[in-house]
Amino acid sequence: MNQTTPPLNDAQQQILYHEGTEPPWSSPLNREQRHGSYHCAGCGNKLFTSEMKYDSGSGWPSFFNAVAGALETKEDYKLAMVRTEYHCAQCGGHHGHLFNDGPAPTGRRYCNNGLTLKFIADS
Repeated sequence: MNQTTPPLNDAQQQILYHEGTEPPWSSPLNREQRHGSYHCAGCGNKLFTSEMKYDSGSGWPSFFNAVAGALETKEDYKLAMVRTEYHCAQCGGHHGHLFNDGPAPTGRRYCNNGLTLKFIADS
């Protein structure tokens, strides 16, 4: 964690470092409408911008694209189906899962846990 990132609470640690999931509709970031950027709560790495965010109806903050090089993926075999998990390329913190049911122009949906994000509004 860098010096500008506040300490994480237990729920954030569970998601970031033990691949947990917050309940759907629990994050205030679902309703965030301001312009700005979304950073990893664990290290401050910039992951998404508000221009990449959309309302997927899933109950989690969703994005159709990510900042280049900010995320890495791996296959997740925890459920009966194989999913693609993504995590912060800088600190390795788990953020969510990537699906191929998003809007144009990418067709992707980064389904992110709100607790793992820090929103910074544009000034």
